[in-house]
Amino acid sequence: MTSYKDLGLVNTKEMFAKAVKGGYAIPAFNFNTMEQMQAIVQAAVETKSPVIMQVSKGARKYANATILRYMAQGAVEYAKELGCAKPQIVLHLDHGDSFELCKDCIDMGFSSVMIDGSSLPYEENIALTKKVVDYAHKYDVTVEAELGVLAGVEDEVASEVSHYTKPEEVIDFAKRSGCDSLAISIGTSHGAYKFKPEQCTRDPKTGKLVPPPLAFDVLHAIEKKLPGFPIVLHGSSSVPQDEVDTINKFGGKLPDAVGIPEEQLREASKSAVCKINIDSDSRLAMTAAIRKYLAENPAHFDPRQYLTPARENMKKMYIHKIVNVLGSNDKL
Repeated sequence: MTSYKDLGLVNTKEMFAKAVKGGYAIPAFNFNTMEQMQAIVQAAVETKSPVIMQVSKGARKYANATILRYMAQGAVEYAKELGCAKPQIVLHLDHGDSFELCKDCIDMGFSSVMIDGSSLPYEENIALTKKVVDYAHKYDVTVEAELGVLAGVEDEVASEVSHYTKPEEVIDFAKRSGCDSLAISIGTSHGAYKFKPEQCTRDPKTGKLVPPPLAFDVLHAIEKKLPGFPIVLHGSSSVPQDEVDTINKFGGKLPDAVGIPEEQLREASKSAVCKINIDSDSRLAMTAAIRKYLAENPAHFDPRQYLTPARENMKKMYIHKIVNVLGSNDKL
């Protein structure tokens, strides 16, 4: 058993309370590689922001659970080395699909876990979430649950259609499950193709797809039911068109990739939404930089040569999200 506290990590309780009160959201950036982790820490330190470093089941398998534990500890020490005396870094399991997986992550030093029982019948979702909560809370680990289903694909998480969270269920669910935060469905979606073309309109000037708006009426109804309770948005990458265009220019094929407009995420950040998940934007920033570098430098083969601009591009994106979208800068 490894306690996250021994690794220098924190759970989400205090940072979420401050975020809800302060009208901003904590960035939850998914990572799989050292370069992503470095970029996340650099961005958080430079902007003086708390940060959630999260890994999916697939990312954990890819990177190795033991290595991830030491990467998280390294992230804390790296932040201190960069000049942040008291970094607030969470290591979070994204979309845990079983009690066993959540337990293993808690035992390996995660400070926060998500149990995603959203595809289960309502009562089964509550029962599974409560089982994880009962174990996690013994070790002061915070638990995120999900109510409602997001469309799209992210690692092993996939759904053809979305089902909005029902505001009338949230009080009962939160009370009986004991979860510390709740991921809801209001129209966000996983992946780089968050909406089908037929769900969108096209900008007559640019020809770009314009996605449908988020269901803020559902969000506000949930806020009224659970005042001050931490709400989470998954699938909230904006899929920057400049990164998509760069990928396509240098040999990629991402037609009609579209994400959540940043102005809608800014609005959500000022509400009870205190955690916003961003994964695809990091992948796009990394891939765009690598494709561009290799196309312009065909004789280069040292991974450090193309991973350095990739890391810089991700860092730039993370800083932009923290400062211009989520508003979590200068909160340490």
